[in-house]
Amino acid sequence: MEATADPLDAMLARLQLSGIRDQLDSLLDEAARANLSARETLILLCEREIARKDHRRIEMALKLAHFPAVKELAGFDFEAQQSIDPKQIRDLAASRWIANGENVLLLGPPGVGKTHLSIALGREAILAGYTVQFTTATTLVAGLAKAHGERRLDEKLLALSKPKLLIVDELGYLPLEPDAAHLFFQLVSRRYETGAMLITSNRSVAEWGTVFADPVVATAILDRLLHHSHVLTIRGDSYRLRAKRKSGLIQPPPAGDGPPVGSASLRPVTVGNNLQPRS
Repeated sequence: MEATADPLDAMLARLQLSGIRDQLDSLLDEAARANLSARETLILLCEREIARKDHRRIEMALKLAHFPAVKELAGFDFEAQQSIDPKQIRDLAASRWIANGENVLLLGPPGVGKTHLSIALGREAILAGYTVQFTTATTLVAGLAKAHGERRLDEKLLALSKPKLLIVDELGYLPLEPDAAHLFFQLVSRRYETGAMLITSNRSVAEWGTVFADPVVATAILDRLLHHSHVLTIRGDSYRLRAKRKSGLIQPPPAGDGPPVGSASLRPVTVGNNLQPRS
């Protein structure tokens, strides 16, 4: 004869309480060893179910975020970048700015930890229950341009407006598409005061007109981004160059030869004329 189906197992499955269902016997044994009351046992079961669901949610959210690496705030060297206020970063890690639809701009030369901080803050946002998407500026603009050419720009903008936090990394490092300013403006306008953005750039905001090859549209973009924003400028040497100097692979420049490569005063690369917007 077939074994009688366990009605409790069926009810837990129907209620989608897989954490309790999969560990029921061991959890009841644990409760019995600890002499827990019926109420305390129920609390234990609920705690384990919540922990199971949170773990799965975080795992899925991290996959959907498409972070290029695993970076956490605990691994950031604040001693090496003393222009950063650790308290301000901890405040941002609380993710209140995301709930308010505000923006964060991380500015500074290459190699000072902007991407590290952006990923770490994105992970903290996921732990706080927010959805996050990470992309580079060139990938983002290329995707918008492709969608525009295929007459599905509204669909693409809708998809990019859904994550509570959109991280755009490396704005200004590489030349952008000719229509980048107009496409990026539409994205910023769609997310304005409804979805938070975190943007990293090696250019100061005063240089964004050059980045987008359209000072007028760049001003409109900044007007919306800076309205509710936190702007952090990181000054210092590149982690990678600092490590190479310590190992003796490269030598620091002689005195009087100007700032070291990677310093905040390094002049940015000028965008070429091929990025002029179309008429």
